[in-house]
Amino acid sequence: MRPILLSLLLWFASAAQAAVVFQDIRPGIRAGASYQVGEHNKPAILLLHGFLQTREFPTVATLAGGLHDAGYTVLSPTLSLNIPARSQSLACEAIHKHSLDDDTDEIARWVTWLRSRGHRSIVLLGHSFGSMQLLAYLAGRPDPAVKAYIGASLIEAQIGPVDRRALIQSLEARARKTPRALVNHPLSFCRKYTSTPRDLLSYVSWDQARTLAALRRSPVESWLIMGDADNLLGHNWLAALKHLGSQVVVVPGANHFMDGEHEFDLLEHTLAFLHKLDAVAR
Repeated sequence: MRPILLSLLLWFASAAQAAVVFQDIRPGIRAGASYQVGEHNKPAILLLHGFLQTREFPTVATLAGGLHDAGYTVLSPTLSLNIPARSQSLACEAIHKHSLDDDTDEIARWVTWLRSRGHRSIVLLGHSFGSMQLLAYLAGRPDPAVKAYIGASLIEAQIGPVDRRALIQSLEARARKTPRALVNHPLSFCRKYTSTPRDLLSYVSWDQARTLAALRRSPVESWLIMGDADNLLGHNWLAALKHLGSQVVVVPGANHFMDGEHEFDLLEHTLAFLHKLDAVAR
């Protein structure tokens, strides 16, 4: 009970100090973020939520509060998913009009927003699917102000028990013939995910191999925090990540959401990585 009460106190304290900021992402689409200003000599943290969630998701909100209490500036955006001022999680049953390219474009815009506020050292921190989306951003042309990446419960784009190569070929063919037609297919925790072929393809192409390759080729210092009781991970995913050695910390007993007492493990390991970054910078 004490860890739960302390977690709630941290969340309410940080929420009271947070400002909500907005920017226009694309025509007709405005996105918001929670912005908590910390010490100027510490890097700013861009903290990204998981699949279809918002910055209010408990794992992310609690982590944001703990990092701010430790003196860090934290920017926690809610990806718009092409919905103006989105403030609620998006249902699996919705018609999804967003792509991974849209997501990485928004990440880039929030990085630019942080730089415009004087932050010259930025750390990307993601949870679950958000960790993968941040890797996709890093695989493009990341801003030089981005100095490090931390992924919690990193996961690839899961598509259910089908052959991914065959699915990709099918989506590519549909994108050429009927680009606006809607298709239904499992994605992540959604059993029925409705989208256009090209938008769905943007996510489906990020399998374990591509995600691992992006991690290995990351242009910045990269670390992972994983739970050994995470039953949402793909086959042999944790074993593959462990080969990265010191870049990976595995929390005994932690599930995908690092909830309960493991919220403190997540914060502790995140701070340890940030201290390593500070030591390298010196």
